[in-house]
Amino acid sequence: MENSIHILCTRHLDAQLVESAAAKNILIEEISFIATEPVKTVEVQQEIEYALSLSATVVFTSMNAVEAVATFLLEDDMPDWRIYCIGNTTRQLAKKYFGDHSIAGFAEDAVALAELIVEEGDAEEVVFFCGNKRRDELPDFLRSNDIAIDEITVYETFEVNHKISKDYHGILFFSPSAVESFFANNKSGERTIFFAIGKTTASAIRKFTGNRILLSDEPGKENLVMKMMEYFSG
Repeated sequence: MENSIHILCTRHLDAQLVESAAAKNILIEEISFIATEPVKTVEVQQEIEYALSLSATVVFTSMNAVEAVATFLLEDDMPDWRIYCIGNTTRQLAKKYFGDHSIAGFAEDAVALAELIVEEGDAEEVVFFCGNKRRDELPDFLRSNDIAIDEITVYETFEVNHKISKDYHGILFFSPSAVESFFANNKSGERTIFFAIGKTTASAIRKFTGNRILLSDEPGKENLVMKMMEYFSG
């Protein structure tokens, strides 16, 4: 469409979001730059099953980790967990599988979540379900405040490299891993606006470009898409 706004989204979106944007003459192209797979080794299975038997403080920093752990849940045997999450989407998924009562707190980024856990002061140890490319901010902060961490890597993230042949008005990123995968083979257009799901993802973008970066007002992919739509239809 002539005079349309062309957007690259680096993960899959609900069709309704894409249609809502198209109604505003904003055309979204979805190309995933990362793929994830759960770790299915016997060792990890045993670690997850043991953790499910504990009364524990648990940390999830992604939906992928929640999904990987939830596959081992028994229908009528919910674990005695106090769960801390990054992002509202991850929190909602944890509530779905583990119950609303299990959610002890959530924050928009790793540092804020670590600070919350320390401030509440009731955890001497946490079980951290993470991916193989997890960042250091949260575990480093907790350890520096004398909180032990049992890390269980429950999924792996792989780069999916694509060479982009056109400039976009805007590009949406939802993780540092996707940022690194994108810039492995691509450069930013001079006028491209970048949209980041949070501060950590924005920091990753700044390593590769000086272009303008806008952050989502609230965590969640829907909120980031709405931020982009408001900016370009503004």
